[in-house]
Amino acid sequence: MTGERVRKIIHVDMDAFYASVEQRDDPTLKGKPVAVGYPEKRGVVAAASYEARQFGVRSALPSTTALRKCPELIFRPPRFDVYKAVSRQIHEIFADYTPLIEPLSLDEAYLDVTDNLRGIPTASATAKEIRARILEETGLTASAGISYCKFIAKLASDFRKPNGQYVVPPEQGEAFVEALPVTKFYGVGPVTAAKMHKLGIQTGADMKRQSLAFLQAHFGKSGPWYYDIARGRDERPVRPDRERKSSGSETTFATDLTDPDAIEAGVLAMADDVWAWCEKTGGRGRTVTVKIKWADFQQSTRSQSFPLSIDGRTKLHEASLGLIRSVFPPPKGVRLVGVTLSNFAAASAGLGAIQPLLGESALA
Repeated sequence: MTGERVRKIIHVDMDAFYASVEQRDDPTLKGKPVAVGYPEKRGVVAAASYEARQFGVRSALPSTTALRKCPELIFRPPRFDVYKAVSRQIHEIFADYTPLIEPLSLDEAYLDVTDNLRGIPTASATAKEIRARILEETGLTASAGISYCKFIAKLASDFRKPNGQYVVPPEQGEAFVEALPVTKFYGVGPVTAAKMHKLGIQTGADMKRQSLAFLQAHFGKSGPWYYDIARGRDERPVRPDRERKSSGSETTFATDLTDPDAIEAGVLAMADDVWAWCEKTGGRGRTVTVKIKWADFQQSTRSQSFPLSIDGRTKLHEASLGLIRSVFPPPKGVRLVGVTLSNFAAASAGLGAIQPLLGESALA
């Protein structure tokens, strides 16, 4: 691919971030199976150390299940203020190399280092230096995937975890995707993967054999995306100004609730969380959605859109209460409620220009 323009994209992913912070701050936890979360009956694992993962403990696993898998598991309550502070520290390191940083969460981000601020000639060397600085300044390890597009860079960051990095140059991108099971593809969840398997699509190579018309017929608007990524194509830019599409908060009750007043109190608390974010960021949306998870784990949602953006906490409260009251009296116990504000007003932010370098060696 010499002579063709090549972007240099790095996906940085912190290793077991929350759990690693806990092990860093409490040396007695080093080398032990640690879960961030609460061991109560309704608790859920937010993060697990690599020692815990050896027992099959993963994030989103019920705490009781995690303890059955690993009776020696040590729980630590989440400290999101600490995790956010560390995340800001890491992003300050990123900013020394590029202004094109697209955060995905507290512990991972895309960086476009095509024109890195330090003049480092290769993306691999850039990633290595960034990871070394993260370790030196935070005491934490990070893994990285390096490639010419976001999709492959994210896949590649899993290949040398923990504390490693992996490069997929342009001439290897298509073969790299072909060899992977579709369950590894970012954005392909269990339901979509099961549907693909029924259609005989087990790997990237199987997906590549399908026509665009076939993929559109079975996967709708996602069809063209699957068609492109099966061929190693992803033209999405790294967007430092990526707009937030929604803000939501949810809570799981200690016991299943049937009392309307108690359920409403939970909804109002979640609405307050959402509005606090709105006040902090200036974000305003027109659509309010209330999520309900029933005692039997079935889910329901109720939404309402308004002509103008929600402009105050009181209006968000009124909308949220109106939606939850539409299911009263509850036909069964309520396990969880959530409130989400979406359909935000469009922001007028411009993208920084991305100027690719030349030649395949830009990645290595």
